[in-house]
Amino acid sequence: MGSTPGPQEDTLAAFEAARGFMPLAEGLALHAAATEAARLELPLLEIGSYCGRSTLLLADAARRAGTVVVTVDHHRGSEEQQPGWEYHDPELVAPDGDGRMDTLPFFRRTLAAAGLEDHVVAVVGRSPQAAAALGGGGGGRYGLVFVDGGHTDEHAAADYVSWVPQLAEGGLLVIHDVFPDPADGGQAPFRIWRRALDSGAFAEHARCDSLRVLRRTGPGC
Repeated sequence: MGSTPGPQEDTLAAFEAARGFMPLAEGLALHAAATEAARLELPLLEIGSYCGRSTLLLADAARRAGTVVVTVDHHRGSEEQQPGWEYHDPELVAPDGDGRMDTLPFFRRTLAAAGLEDHVVAVVGRSPQAAAALGGGGGGRYGLVFVDGGHTDEHAAADYVSWVPQLAEGGLLVIHDVFPDPADGGQAPFRIWRRALDSGAFAEHARCDSLRVLRRTGPGC
């Protein structure tokens, strides 16, 4: 994946300035996967966009290929981002006084500042409901599926069964926060990564730290 062109300098600067948790090395690996997958001339899909840090890199790859990124997020924050938890950011609490997270305005500003709004289709809602509404076409809809949503088993498994069947053959499945050792992090992303490999429908393509890239080699999930 190292031979693919990297993100534009202004996109990379926007990525490094944006709120989010993806390290630079993993971001560059994600961009390389997106650049390769975009050659299928299909939309790219992101599940879990938070404030748009990783979306910038996907949109940069999509722009070059003449396609778009479809992002799916309810923008109310994942479990660990709620008040009282480790990754809570009080600046992201909605100003209407209900105490809930609202990352959507930050997401939109991130994309607008980088000039990438026209290359992103943002779907605001829960992942399974969005998949049911946008699906209907089965496999072949997306060239890349990037799973980085809720990290409970319930949410990760729901993202997997909702969206992975819509990944085109030859497309790339990217999963973030895959930690084989439970001491390093939660196991839900690791379990769906193992599920993909054990299905026989995927082969490992690349990895960078906790980011795993698999290629669809056949039907099933």
